[in-house]
Amino acid sequence: MLARSLAARNAVVVARLHRASARRIVAATTRSDMSSDARAHGDGVSFGPIAIPGAQVFYETSQTFALVNLKPVVPGHVLVCPRRSTPKFTDLSDEEISDLWRTVAVIQRALEREHDTSSSTLAIQDGPLAGQTVPHVHVHVLPRRVGDFARNDDVYDDLERWNADGSKALDDDRPPRSAEEMRAEADALRALF
Repeated sequence: MLARSLAARNAVVVARLHRASARRIVAATTRSDMSSDARAHGDGVSFGPIAIPGAQVFYETSQTFALVNLKPVVPGHVLVCPRRSTPKFTDLSDEEISDLWRTVAVIQRALEREHDTSSSTLAIQDGPLAGQTVPHVHVHVLPRRVGDFARNDDVYDDLERWNADGSKALDDDRPPRSAEEMRAEADALRALF
């Protein structure tokens, strides 16, 4: 009985060590995957038909990039996109999906630490009927805090209140940010990685 109890405890300890080791490996791999272009404000990326300056990209892997948002719904609202521009999530390869979600997790952890919160909304509007305004798969990462919306699900209404070209939608009172504001936020976020 005692031997079984010790063996069970040892199995738990070993499992914890493996998880911690895996987290360190993923973190190290993700940091090493980040291209020097993101650090050095490279040429930029394409977000569907929109050219995004490198100064607005704050994180990159070989298959994914993260950029600041033109019209954030909450402080820290960013986008994570696969490099290959495709309008539907189901068009992505398994490798692209895996890298996209690993990157979302890295970004989410950093944003929650930076914004001192423990919750986030992760959203994909997959196709125009779902509210997608830029025909390029992207995950919205929104750090959430108590009282940021009167009703929690109002966040989804706010995600739909802008046009693909960044122009104001009819019911949108959020002005687009300047290139300088976006560059400053990307610089601050880049320093987290």
